[in-house]
Amino acid sequence: MKIGIICYPTYGGSGVVATELGKALASVGHEVHFITYTQPPRLDFFSENIFYHEVSVASYPLFEYLPYESALASKMVDVTVNEQLDLIHVHYAIPHASAAYLAKQILKYKGIHVPVITTLHGTDITLVGRDPSFEPVVTFSINESDGVTAVSESLRNDTYSSFEILSNIEVIPNFIDLNRFQKQSKGHFKLAICPNGEKLLMHTSNFRKVKRIQDIIQVFAKVQKQVPAKLLLVGDGPERSGMEALCRDLGVAADVRFLGKLDTIEEALSLADLFFLTSEKESFGLAALEAMACEVPVISSNAGGITEVNIHGETGFVSEIGDVDDMVANTIKILTDEGLHVQMKANALARAKEFSLEKILPMYERYYEKIVGQSWKFPTQKFTDAE
Repeated sequence: MKIGIICYPTYGGSGVVATELGKALASVGHEVHFITYTQPPRLDFFSENIFYHEVSVASYPLFEYLPYESALASKMVDVTVNEQLDLIHVHYAIPHASAAYLAKQILKYKGIHVPVITTLHGTDITLVGRDPSFEPVVTFSINESDGVTAVSESLRNDTYSSFEILSNIEVIPNFIDLNRFQKQSKGHFKLAICPNGEKLLMHTSNFRKVKRIQDIIQVFAKVQKQVPAKLLLVGDGPERSGMEALCRDLGVAADVRFLGKLDTIEEALSLADLFFLTSEKESFGLAALEAMACEVPVISSNAGGITEVNIHGETGFVSEIGDVDDMVANTIKILTDEGLHVQMKANALARAKEFSLEKILPMYERYYEKIVGQSWKFPTQKFTDAE
């Protein structure tokens, strides 16, 4: 099958999942065409089945804001026509779903039919999509998609409750590549960070307000009074400078390391004793799943789809959003009970295996076949000039 994948080429969850999905599809023989404004960071190797098409937007004095959506639709049309795509799969509704609808209508005018699948990832529904500036377009674009998927039951329910959706939404969860995300022997690195045998706690994200990183730092400051520990914060974003200041205010700056963006996140996870994910909104919790695959228990909030990944009392503990004291108690419980810690590490890995790429990829392939099969029951007629 020839598949076009449209996504944000960033370190965010939707871009990572879309890129890894495309790579996996290519590895089993599908021809995958990425259509984005720059090459996705994880698309960093050669494959005979992977192609990249850059969306360029011409700059004109007339435009205060460059019309990316129009340029994207045009590029979708171009790639579909010249590469004879069987399917377009867009990740994150804004603006990809509406651009795909426009491309589909242009292709229809040319007598070409290509089905569109939209995958909802989270903030395109729970945050940005609810804005009155976007809601009508988001609703329309979802309803006009030939297929719609969501990465969790929580996100599926949120979509139905927030928008007038007429389409059936299929839940296909995010996945983990267990060949990459697995515990590695990095004891010498941990010794450099924790020279006196301290416990190593960790968080990774894009440092936005929704991640509530201040909760993690407050938890760490209280835990450290009872359990010697260090904290690694991986990632970057608008909240970083404020969190650095908070560390200084709480007197823990010397024991907190901000590592910035890491391509080899699995190496850092291999050092951790515990992982934090304290978001106020989280459609799935991919960062937690990556930690669990590296045998790291998780302390999390109960936001969105996190509880579909982190099972309370088994793979870690779940607290109400913002309940720092409960997170402190749960953290100390794990760090001071070696038997519990060992069992949760094993449970975390076992749970991560339920989301393995080998299990989720066939779900996408079956869904593709279903949507393409349904779509071709009503092929578009190409009209000649005589008609």
